Amino acid sequence: MIELEGVPELIDPVMVAAFEGWNDAGDAASAAVAHLDREWKGEVFAALDAEDYYDFQVNRPTVFLDDGVRKITWPTTRLSVVRVGGASPRDLVLVRGIEPSMRWRTFCNEILGIAHELGVEMLVILGSLLGDTPHTRPVPVTGVTSDPVLARTMDLEETKYEGPTGIVGVLQEACTHAGVPAVSLWAAVPHYVSQPPNPKATLALLNRLEDLLDIRVPMGELGEDARAWQTGVDQLASEDSEVAEYVQTLEEARDTAELPEASGEAIAREFERYLRRRDGQPGPGGHAAESGGPAAAPGASATTTDRPAVPGQDEAADPGEDTADGSGDDPGAHGAGRRQRPSRPDREAPDHGGDREDGTEHPHED
Repeated sequence: MIELEGVPELIDPVMVAAFEGWNDAGDAASAAVAHLDREWKGEVFAALDAEDYYDFQVNRPTVFLDDGVRKITWPTTRLSVVRVGGASPRDLVLVRGIEPSMRWRTFCNEILGIAHELGVEMLVILGSLLGDTPHTRPVPVTGVTSDPVLARTMDLEETKYEGPTGIVGVLQEACTHAGVPAVSLWAAVPHYVSQPPNPKATLALLNRLEDLLDIRVPMGELGEDARAWQTGVDQLASEDSEVAEYVQTLEEARDTAELPEASGEAIAREFERYLRRRDGQPGPGGHAAESGGPAAAPGASATTTDRPAVPGQDEAADPGEDTADGSGDDPGAHGAGRRQRPSRPDREAPDHGGDREDGTEHPHED
């Protein structure tokens, strides 16, 4: 068991976790936790033993030079703590790593053991999946839980999914059995432009996390990065008439489906977020706003609570090439930062676990 003697007493701690690999399309979820750690200058206090959970032929270590000395970084899961300032400060315990290759139950028990020692009140797991969603529209983010009481009190969906799952689903189920409140937030990434990074999906997850925890996240340059990403995809799509036509079809389907959801409550909630960011005011729960770069215009990265997949389905699509045992990607295999053409809808796409034989989208997990 990891010793936690150096960790100070935490204030109303919530654990926020994301894992690279099967449940991290476009690296959107892991990038969101990395953003929180970077903006709030997280202090790493623990790292799980890589030997226990990772196949190094699947997730290879990396070598680097430190003042001329060669050193190795091993793939693992690290935990850090950050303090959200303001009138009512609270702490976030950030868990960021790679989906383990083995011993998932032991892995989850170790995470929950640390959560218990720190007095964590709730665990929020971030994920992203491939979906039939156009890049030109706000990123759909769905909040799900296995707890019917939590679903009612926090305006979440109660998961009904049955089928293959990733570490996100296993960890959430472990939380349920341990009596720890747990929520999963899923962002839908356009399947035709799935390569990382996807700052627009990352921004949508962070906006939804703000609403869920009633905190103010400094976004830094993320809003500008999201707009630049969308502009770049617009340009690439415009170069291919078939892709442009396909995107237009997705836009029409999305707009038709969302028309009944454009309620006064949803509009008011989005406008309230915009005013908080513009004026730097505390949220409804009293957490003071913090400086965090330019605010996005209303709706620029708005999230919705409608399901990005077929109604009633909850499993995350596979964002990368995985091994047969369901382990996550090699962290270097995504090709982050490379600019690729959007794939044509009529071309055979790589196997991301996003489509079934009957043409329906692979659902996301709880």
